[in-house]
Amino acid sequence: MRTAEIRRTTAETEIAVRVDLDGTGQYDNSTGVGFFDHMLDQLARHSLIDMEIRAKGDLHIDDHHTVEDTGIALGQALAQALGDKRGIRRYGECHLPMDDAQVRAALDLSGRPFLVWNLQMPTAKIGSFDTELVREFFQAFSTHGGITLHIDQLHGFNSHHIAEAAFKAVARALRLAVETDPRKADAVPSTKGTL
Repeated sequence: MRTAEIRRTTAETEIAVRVDLDGTGQYDNSTGVGFFDHMLDQLARHSLIDMEIRAKGDLHIDDHHTVEDTGIALGQALAQALGDKRGIRRYGECHLPMDDAQVRAALDLSGRPFLVWNLQMPTAKIGSFDTELVREFFQAFSTHGGITLHIDQLHGFNSHHIAEAAFKAVARALRLAVETDPRKADAVPSTKGTL
């Protein structure tokens, strides 16, 4: 079973994450940050990774710690569920259109974290959500998931659409990368023999 449960507790947040890589995209996410919950739901639904996330954070300060620490815990859960990565496709990519926005995501579950970020949100907020936190989430997720992740905006003028296209594009790329490769289901996808 490619599943994992992670609990992360700090003086700022308390996060519990459960994932099933072989799910159907079911989700039950509650972080106290409405827009972020909506994005996490998209991440689960379009990756087909079942996801349950509970987060309690110092929202009286702002959303930053909750969003970042959720990214950390979700990245750790993904890495744990992947194990030695035997049989996975490893790479994934997606060009995703959403109305005015088009975002490209490409990723490698290499164990070597690196984020390339080429998104420009035209507004500082989406409702009450700070748009800079989209990058903070993906930075934490890629670092703690061991993911080389490139996210590029090709078009877009609506911040909500750009952010949502980014989450959906990453989700679709993840779906491809974590899937079992039927031609090499017993092998680690690297000439090194390990990832």
